[in-house]
Amino acid sequence: MTTQEARFSRPDPEPPVTLDRRDGPYGEVALRRRGDVHEIIANGCFLMDTSDGRSERLLVDAALAALPPGRERPSVLIGGLGVGFSLARAAAAPHWGRITVVEREPAVVDWHLTGPLGAVSAAALADPRTEILRADLVAHLRTGTAAYDALCLDIDNGPGWTVTEDNGGLYSPAGLAACRERLTPGGVLAVWSARPSEEFEEALRNAGFEGVRTEEITVARGVPDVVHLALRAA
Repeated sequence: MTTQEARFSRPDPEPPVTLDRRDGPYGEVALRRRGDVHEIIANGCFLMDTSDGRSERLLVDAALAALPPGRERPSVLIGGLGVGFSLARAAAAPHWGRITVVEREPAVVDWHLTGPLGAVSAAALADPRTEILRADLVAHLRTGTAAYDALCLDIDNGPGWTVTEDNGGLYSPAGLAACRERLTPGGVLAVWSARPSEEFEEALRNAGFEGVRTEEITVARGVPDVVHLALRAA
């Protein structure tokens, strides 16, 4: 996803052009173009666009930097394909090993594989380290058995502003426990948010995570985008 300014209040006099609109498993999703920027809309709510990408890249970079030193070829799960900035960032870094992306909206995957969002993600999707799982992230975390060195999650506008009601389970005690279980010892959980949340930091501590902290990305107006970071005990 993009900066908070772009997500919530980016003024632009040019009207958007809808390129595709579908009824997905969780409601309507649409791909729009506004000038040279592409936007994803879910159930009428602006989610993300291709205007920036700094905070999506920080999501991946901060997770890699927080890993214990000496860990070779760490695996990463990216929750939410979005417009592809996080995946592209991970694939551009030779340090990562297995790169798994979980995306529940078939339309979003299609817009990358055969549509205009491939301009961001084509090289990353062709990378042999990359695997796309067409699944619900919350369900995958709770029922899967694979372990990852890093979880980079960006499926909402933040823990307090979810895209669908079901996503709220990710930030619950049970959801955070599932995240912890999917991490290797010393692994990193990184969660994108449109605003800082002291309540979510406390929830991470209560869920047994260590080293809880928040990194900020300054935006043109309003509070910064953030990445919440936490570690599973080694």
